[in-house]
Amino acid sequence: MELVNPGLGLIFWMTLSFGIVLFILSKYAWPLILGGIKEREEEINNSLESARQAREEIKNLQSNNEQLLKQAREERDALMREARELKDDMIVKAKSQADQQAKQIIESAKAAIEQEKTAALSDLKNQVAGLSIEIAEKLLKAELSKENKQKELMDKLIGEAGQQLN
Repeated sequence: MELVNPGLGLIFWMTLSFGIVLFILSKYAWPLILGGIKEREEEINNSLESARQAREEIKNLQSNNEQLLKQAREERDALMREARELKDDMIVKAKSQADQQAKQIIESAKAAIEQEKTAALSDLKNQVAGLSIEIAEKLLKAELSKENKQKELMDKLIGEAGQQLN
């Protein structure tokens, strides 16, 4: 029960020993402990500052990456647009050339057809003329064997020629 009710001597010696321990600690241990704590605090502050800088650099890098991605997308879109325009131009030019070639082919075909038609008509006219001459010759030989028939035919032809001139 002495610990529950300490005596005056015990309190004195405990206070004295506590003071000595406190003095020794404050003289030798506290400066080392406080120096270590101060170094640790500086390290923590430096680490926090480095972390803040790293976060800012990451934010800057992210914004730079976003800008680079945006530029890359814009360049890609521009290239795609240019490629589409080039494709459309090529298609239009190809269609135009095809149309021109088709027109030339049609024109040359029409010219060839017209030449063939002219040649066929000329040939037909020559054949008809040849046949007409042959028929006329045979008719005239048969009809003009008599002299009065010759006079009648001459009068008739002169009359027809006169009507055509009027």
